[in-house]
Amino acid sequence: MPEGAAAPGAARHPRRLRALVADDHYLVREGTRQLLESSGEVAVVGALGSAEELVDAARRLDPDVVVTDIRMPGEGWRPGFEGIDAAHRIRAAAPRVGVVVLSQFADSIYAFELFKGGTEGFAYLLKDRVGDLDELLGAIRSVAEGGSVIDPKVVEGLLARRAVRGEREAFTPRERDVLREMARGRSNGGIARALSLSISAVEKNVNSIFLKLGLEASPDIHRRVAAVLAYLGGS
Repeated sequence: MPEGAAAPGAARHPRRLRALVADDHYLVREGTRQLLESSGEVAVVGALGSAEELVDAARRLDPDVVVTDIRMPGEGWRPGFEGIDAAHRIRAAAPRVGVVVLSQFADSIYAFELFKGGTEGFAYLLKDRVGDLDELLGAIRSVAEGGSVIDPKVVEGLLARRAVRGEREAFTPRERDVLREMARGRSNGGIARALSLSISAVEKNVNSIFLKLGLEASPDIHRRVAAVLAYLGGS
């Protein structure tokens, strides 16, 4: 057997993603760290309690992904936006690092502040998603691959408020379901599996969504999500 070759029949495990976790509350920080480590998909290489520590650790430890709270203590940062500002600093120095921002705020202003320079490699999730390991891991995998995710609850809130104000044609319940799955960064195939629909049914609903939004459909799921976010934030 050649030196360094795997033994016949040996399982090949994918490389675990290297992650940093940041939260100023120790129990939350440690709980998130342990949860991610228990998945076997993520190796937490640092757990930090401030924005300054997070930016410094990202520079030193070269993570694949950062998972950070939106608010953390520290001077010289915008109050309430410390996690977002740290995310932008990290990405300015290392554009390939994916960032998941965890927030207790469903207000869209925070999501759009995160995405204002582009959506690629960013995710905005409400903090209660930490208890849903599959949801959190899905966002981590997505941003590590350059995808984008926004919490469906934020999208739903935006759509509901605009519908009440009569700013645009309301979506059907099925179109809302599809839009929520799009916000999670899922492809048409992923949406079909999640909603138990055919691919053709998903494509029909996606095309209808874009028609109502006045946007051209795109085969790139991340660009489509970015376009929807831009529309919801600016129109």
